[in-house]
Amino acid sequence: MNLAAMDMIDWVIFLAKPVLICVIMLQVVPIMVWVERRGSALIQNRLGPNRIGPLGLLQSLADAIKMMTKEDFIPGHVMGFYYQLAPVLCVVPAFMTFAVIPFAGNLVMDGRTIHFQAADLNVGVLYILSITSLAVYGIIMAGWASNNKYALLGSLRSSAQMISYELTMGLALVGIIMTFSSVQLADIVAGQSQTLIQLGPIAIPKLGIFVQPIGFFLFTTAVFAETNRLPFDLPEGESEIVAGYHLEYSSMKFGLFMMGEYISMAVGSALISTLYFGGFQMLPGMGWLHGQIVQAAALPQLQADLLRVGFEIASFTAKTGFWLWTFVWVRWTIPRFRYDQLMDLGWKFMLPVALLNIFATGFFIYKGWI
Repeated sequence: MNLAAMDMIDWVIFLAKPVLICVIMLQVVPIMVWVERRGSALIQNRLGPNRIGPLGLLQSLADAIKMMTKEDFIPGHVMGFYYQLAPVLCVVPAFMTFAVIPFAGNLVMDGRTIHFQAADLNVGVLYILSITSLAVYGIIMAGWASNNKYALLGSLRSSAQMISYELTMGLALVGIIMTFSSVQLADIVAGQSQTLIQLGPIAIPKLGIFVQPIGFFLFTTAVFAETNRLPFDLPEGESEIVAGYHLEYSSMKFGLFMMGEYISMAVGSALISTLYFGGFQMLPGMGWLHGQIVQAAALPQLQADLLRVGFEIASFTAKTGFWLWTFVWVRWTIPRFRYDQLMDLGWKFMLPVALLNIFATGFFIYKGWI
């Protein structure tokens, strides 16, 4: 984008998109805290939060106020600057990653094309891999700057885990890149709107889950490991290392670590939806409903496009929400791995399978099967 040629409206759009994304991501945290508490209670046959507000909906707000008003105690033995910088380094990469994820198709208004993503980069997948790898620095810094052996042990576990599964994540994405011949997320979403198989009146789309089922399994597992969620929460293994890398943190600094985890969950869910489930492509029935509304109301082109964008945002939100619930579901269903099992899964199983998936994808492309 040529910044010098931008007018006032372009600047407003340019600045509004990242602000909007940040606001939405910040709303994800209290909502998911409530969903996690209610979901775990549902799975374990408990009530969950039910005191503050209807169905306990205001419990997350009360907890946020409590966390922000608690004493911000800094132990005397920590390395001050790095100790305070670590929580920020865990949150910022999560926000930055969402910048390249498209959540609706382009909209043309008054000759101006609006892209529904903060940054329409032509190296979107590479950007995601590079930014997500930065989160491990905040965790390592938190353990090291705390000057606590238990926190350091937690950060070392996390660094080994995240580096191990980042490799599998990157290799899993190679299959998607080979299949759709692009590293730009908008192109990958557009490629998934094509027809893979036509069965009479039913057209099966070329979704990533259909053309890369093994890559989907590897990528999803790696996302769980990268977000330190059960069964991959070894860096926070309370029964083994007290409380993990954030042992010496309290008040809002601890809250930033928690925010980083939930925002990373949202980003991971959005990536799974984008790469393997068509992203903002409408759910079955939405396209028909959109056409019926446009025809019945005789909507002009601009209003029809605005309605389309609304349906696409709703579809993207529904897919992302489903995977956010899956994070909760898995956490309260599957027990934690031992650390040797965690490493064996990453290096002895997932890495070889990821390499075989790349060779298989190349063979299928050569044969013209995908």
